[in-house]
Amino acid sequence: MGSEGPSVVTIHVTGFKKFHGVAENPTETIVSNLKDFMQRRGLPKGLVLGSCSVLEAAGQGAISPLYQVFESSVTGLNAEPSSVGRVIWLHLGLNCGATKFAIEHQAVNEATFRCPDELGWKPQRVPIIPSDGGITRIRETSLPVNNVTKALAKMGYAVIPSYDADQFVCNYVYYHSLRFAEEHGNKSLFVHVPLFLTIDEDSQMLFVASLLEVLASLY
Repeated sequence: MGSEGPSVVTIHVTGFKKFHGVAENPTETIVSNLKDFMQRRGLPKGLVLGSCSVLEAAGQGAISPLYQVFESSVTGLNAEPSSVGRVIWLHLGLNCGATKFAIEHQAVNEATFRCPDELGWKPQRVPIIPSDGGITRIRETSLPVNNVTKALAKMGYAVIPSYDADQFVCNYVYYHSLRFAEEHGNKSLFVHVPLFLTIDEDSQMLFVASLLEVLASLY
């Protein structure tokens, strides 16, 4: 008993505001402009761009709006009824020292921040979700990271797979997202981007647009 009509994937995207030492976070710009950019570019058949949210660069400060995105996704508040069951949460974060895009395989249940987040929190070696086990617990995305990376590389993008989502807010958010995705039968992915000084804004917008298209084609 298959579903009727073409399959539809809804992708909800998050980025972050500025944080310690970074006055302009490229992911805030990308996510804020993504709806208009994709409208001009044209969404491929079967892809719905859901919510585009910018989170505080703070572990606990990001969690409430993050779960609002999660809950509205699975209840269909930000999606067409036909697409509620096929959801990807795509999270974008900044790696200041990167020269390439990085598709993250996993997150670890450890909050050890190298500096205080934007709310002054600096946890050290504590579980992100205590009920989920100790700090060595790892959760992996169910999306095919290597296939995503290869598809984007064939398009000419400088992109690599990664197993280190960084011990800061990025890993913190990704761990929550992976856990929620597993519990609800959906997908989650985190991607690190460089500074605009390294890869310019136009190129990064094109990369994210291509990433959305690749994810929709693989899910």
